[in-house]
Amino acid sequence: MNLKNKNVLITGISGFVGSYLTESLLELGANVTGFDRKYEDTNGNNNLNVFKGDLLDINSLNNALDQDIDFIFHLAAQPFIPRSFEKPKETHEINGLGTLNLLETVVSKDLGCKVIFASSSDEYGLVFSSKKQYLDAKKKYGNIFPEPTSFPELPISEENPLRPMSPYAVSKVYGDFLMRNYYHAYGLDTVVSRSFSHEGPGRGSMFVTSVITEQIDKFRKGIIDSISIGNVNAFRDWSHVKDIIDGYILLAEKGISGEVYNQGSMRTNSILTYILLSLESVGYEIDRIETINNDKIIKNPTELDNNELFGVKFEKTKVDNLILTNKLNFNLDDKGIIVFTNSEKIKILFDKTRFRPADVPILLSNNEKISKLGFKVNYSIDCIIKDQLNFLK
Repeated sequence: MNLKNKNVLITGISGFVGSYLTESLLELGANVTGFDRKYEDTNGNNNLNVFKGDLLDINSLNNALDQDIDFIFHLAAQPFIPRSFEKPKETHEINGLGTLNLLETVVSKDLGCKVIFASSSDEYGLVFSSKKQYLDAKKKYGNIFPEPTSFPELPISEENPLRPMSPYAVSKVYGDFLMRNYYHAYGLDTVVSRSFSHEGPGRGSMFVTSVITEQIDKFRKGIIDSISIGNVNAFRDWSHVKDIIDGYILLAEKGISGEVYNQGSMRTNSILTYILLSLESVGYEIDRIETINNDKIIKNPTELDNNELFGVKFEKTKVDNLILTNKLNFNLDDKGIIVFTNSEKIKILFDKTRFRPADVPILLSNNEKISKLGFKVNYSIDCIIKDQLNFLK
């Protein structure tokens, strides 16, 4: 896309994604304006200007949008799911009311810009890979709404039902629907990206991939003697942040007004696999894993296969396949996992405090819609892990 001399505003510019997006847009020759609660020095870059402001402060929004703008990338949010359980009102105000304020300001100034909204795959929430998983969830939560009509509900397309499982996810549903409401009601050029998990160098230390890689970095340096984690059975569709950035820019160019697009890698891997592959990335050769209790033993747990599952061929580990086919499950009674490597035994301990009140068991994107616009996945899960670990050296 030719963004040279285009005027772009990024909310949440100092965040993890905002910094990568800024770099890419500047390389493309765009004039970038940032809007953020944290003011950062622009280092004399004439194509970059940052407004210090808050989505809840209409005056600061008016100041930032008092200019010609071609595109707005709305990234600003309270993104941390555990914090959303602790501070649901704060999460709703920033993610919900803040988004409403932004749209109202665009309408009041009669701006003809295109708004790309960074929503989240967490909107889908409780997605069922099998009838057994559905029955287990029904036993745990009671009523499920909307009820599934078939199994599996994977891979997740834009038409999948929304069953948000956290205040953060609910706030993103609100922002998602606001975008489309303002498209229908006021003719705003809005596009929603439901981005699946995106990782890379500089990912916030509170997010699970950084929790994993930072602990492994400390372990190999002898600072800690075990790894602490929550639910290792959870599966996520992990992308490199640079792939997601390419998708945002593609949606600015080709995304259809009023539409929703998934952005993901179209693969899913467990948190346990992320730990094991991270250990291998720093030089440990893994022979087998065993639970501390209950004698669950898996030899060659990181052995890879690319067999079809849920109608999709994607790279996964042996342990992934066992969990996904309901042949293996880890729980608090297991206490943890011992990883047997070429040099030592490594303990992965299950920490009850790291488990969420309500969790999403699996996310696997169907990215066919955005792929038709030209989107491509360039990074493997191994590349993501290596980039995160190298960042810590």
